[in-house]
Amino acid sequence: MKQGTLNILWLILIFIVTSGQKIAEYPDNKDNQSHKYKNGNSYDVNLILAPRHSKVKNVIFMIGDGMSLMHVYSAWTANKGRLFLENCQFTGLSKTYCSDNLITDSAASGTAMATGQKTKKGYVAVGPNGNKLKTITEIARDAGLSTGVIATCRLTDATPATFSVHNTDRDKADEIANSYIDCGIDYIAGGGRSFFSNPALNLNLLPAFEKKGYQVAVSMDDLSKINQGKVFAPVAEIDLDKPAERKDQLWQLTKKGLDLLSENKKGFFLMVESSMIDDYGHFNELPTLMEEILDFDQTIGKVLEWAKNNPGTLVVVTSDHETGGLTLLNGNIETGEIECHFSTKSHSGVMVPVYAFGPKAEIFSGIYENTELFRKISKLLNID
Repeated sequence: MKQGTLNILWLILIFIVTSGQKIAEYPDNKDNQSHKYKNGNSYDVNLILAPRHSKVKNVIFMIGDGMSLMHVYSAWTANKGRLFLENCQFTGLSKTYCSDNLITDSAASGTAMATGQKTKKGYVAVGPNGNKLKTITEIARDAGLSTGVIATCRLTDATPATFSVHNTDRDKADEIANSYIDCGIDYIAGGGRSFFSNPALNLNLLPAFEKKGYQVAVSMDDLSKINQGKVFAPVAEIDLDKPAERKDQLWQLTKKGLDLLSENKKGFFLMVESSMIDDYGHFNELPTLMEEILDFDQTIGKVLEWAKNNPGTLVVVTSDHETGGLTLLNGNIETGEIECHFSTKSHSGVMVPVYAFGPKAEIFSGIYENTELFRKISKLLNID
């Protein structure tokens, strides 16, 4: 049989087998729709140069929960081709898988970055066998540095918890809330007040924090009046409001932390999380997702300015995992319009970016495990 005739027969066979079938299909048409966003509040971005300084005294570790390169590039397009993040001199890629799954969650990934060890999904600063792992905040505290944890979500949520407490179940919010009392972190700020004080449940842990030497601030106004000492500030009932309502609240929480922690001449470690990038990735809600990232970027810009004016400050910006399977389909950097597609309402398994600014930023270039972030920072702070 001639080759041409054989090829025709193969094509006929394939047609018969696949007739009436789709080679690939989405669960439903709604999930396959594209999402559009136009940024009506673009902002200017200035050049910020890191000062020449060879030694690291302070580390500001910033996490965009659920943020991937595609999230960043979509936000870059929406802000007309500019982001403060681009001031970081060096970039790398972090592998996020956990000990029991290729697709991680915030608890396992947060634990990896906070302790330098991989663990199971849902585990908070404990190993796969349930053993407590010493966090970078605990190690820094023991070395005489000041420490801080900030989140735009409830403080009992996975990422802030992994830098603060220990538990085998990220969902045990009541146990996690109680554990904060003895965590020893100097500055704790974010949401989740109802997990620490709730009259309807006859719950009030705030006096216990005061007995541990904390000044408790339950609002931004309360926080603004504090100028020294240890602070526990659950300033929102659950999570912080959306960026349009909360304005520059993430920066205000961060600025207060920087003011207080920098009083320690030995230095500090501060973790700042923009938590709800993840939430709006899960919701496949593109407009608020972009607003969260742009709010995070503007906070990053102010942090970089602070670092520039405080030599010896290293800023590292990264993510714990990707959320939403975001793809940028189209856009216009002149108008700030983007068109995107979500492939999932869960997490995906891509590597995430790492950006570094300041002294020794170059060691964050390359491709490495997320656990290496803990090791690199610990070594630079001389607390390893």
